[in-house]
Amino acid sequence: MQFATIQPTISRPDLPTITEQEAAALARTTVNLFRAWQLSDLEARVLLGDMAQRTWARWKEGNIGRIDRDLRARMTILMGIHKGLRYLFSDSARGYAWIRKPNAAFNGKSGLDIMMRGEITDLIDLRSYLDAERGAW
Repeated sequence: MQFATIQPTISRPDLPTITEQEAAALARTTVNLFRAWQLSDLEARVLLGDMAQRTWARWKEGNIGRIDRDLRARMTILMGIHKGLRYLFSDSARGYAWIRKPNAAFNGKSGLDIMMRGEITDLIDLRSYLDAERGAW
């Protein structure tokens, strides 16, 4: 059996991990995800690192401006949470609803309660929990 040689990818530390176009697409996707999760504007803004009300309003209208590194990281983690829920629940509505349901693993708090503490580490903790739940199967 012969194997094809895979060419290594050249490292480009001079390029951002997420391009401006990718970040804008990620922002639009995040707005749609928050609609599916039925988040209030305040909840959405907290999850996005205490985003200004005016900026959030512009995002909802589709006017995405410059997105800093922290915000890109937050949105990437939120997409990971969404992905984890899609793996765990074949019915997407159940996954969207899970965000607000009390969970014994969180002492009766919901996933949203955990994320609403506002720190990026809270988002990471929830994503790690979902990854562990999925990996246990």
